[in-house]
Amino acid sequence: MLLLPWVLKFLWAPVLDVLRGPRWGYRAWIVLAQTSMAATLAPLIWLDPVQHFDTWRILLLLHGISAATQDVAIDALVIGATPPHERGRLNGAMQAGMLLGRSVFGGAVLLVATTWGTAGILSALIAWISLPLLLVAALKEPAAPVTPAIAGTPLREALVAALRMRSTWIGLAFALTGAAAFEGAGQLAGPFLVDRGVASGTIGVFFSLYVVSATLIGGLVGGWLSDRWGRVPALTVFLLAVVATVATLGIVDLRGSASVHVLIAILVAMYFCVGLFTVTSYAFFMDLTHPRLAATQFTTFMAATNACESWSAWASGSLVAAGGYGVAFLVMGAVSLTGLLFLRAVQRNYA
Repeated sequence: MLLLPWVLKFLWAPVLDVLRGPRWGYRAWIVLAQTSMAATLAPLIWLDPVQHFDTWRILLLLHGISAATQDVAIDALVIGATPPHERGRLNGAMQAGMLLGRSVFGGAVLLVATTWGTAGILSALIAWISLPLLLVAALKEPAAPVTPAIAGTPLREALVAALRMRSTWIGLAFALTGAAAFEGAGQLAGPFLVDRGVASGTIGVFFSLYVVSATLIGGLVGGWLSDRWGRVPALTVFLLAVVATVATLGIVDLRGSASVHVLIAILVAMYFCVGLFTVTSYAFFMDLTHPRLAATQFTTFMAATNACESWSAWASGSLVAAGGYGVAFLVMGAVSLTGLLFLRAVQRNYA
């Protein structure tokens, strides 16, 4: 239930584009959402999660809706406020912040849970959520640039114009297919390591430390390189790198002679390439998004990436049942290669 706001946020993203003017822009939406995120957590400090379970889940659902709305507003503000040649590095920084925050309040917080207690952890989280409001308050939101195709038109006409752009549909096709290799491999990584006899402690360190570090570093490097090389050339190289690591994992597994250290090393390399690819792809989707429709169009691209994650997980699981992990890795890698066709098509119609 708590995942639904992230799946369905594209349904209310157009509201952020419609209810926008000189006095109320994306920055105001961020402040509203951020404040609501803190407010929905505050009652949980004194409410027992067992005795007041229904209240807990309602408040956490409202928190999720606020967080998803904040996510939409932040991405929309980035699209309107930053030049394209900076979006790669900026997305790298955003992903690094997300990964660090997830680590601190995901895994690391468990280390102090017995000392702080639930109330202490929630109080720290509320304070952490409220802190960025100081930064947002100091931010000046620039007016979004317009083009003749959409300038001055109502939202409905703007949406129709965006739907008529060939780059929109090519971008959606790429979002649905390009990440299939690592989305499938990422879903299978845990069960794969378990089935290959890797100790649970090693798996825990792998996901909490190696995966986060490799993805974070890859994202920072990938964002910087994509700003220098150009989005499509960088995405082409990074996509090939992702497929190469996933295919290597498949071949090694089919041969059946790899040690635990080799398997983990290949997976770490894969997650580094995932960082390269995901940050660059987000900047790529921002480049394809018109600032007039920043919330609506970019969120739709993100919904397509979520759909890719969903169908890749299902397909990978089915392939494992039919032919084993090695076959699943190789097939999903081949599917991802179709993304190269869409990148080439976008390059011919870029901007």
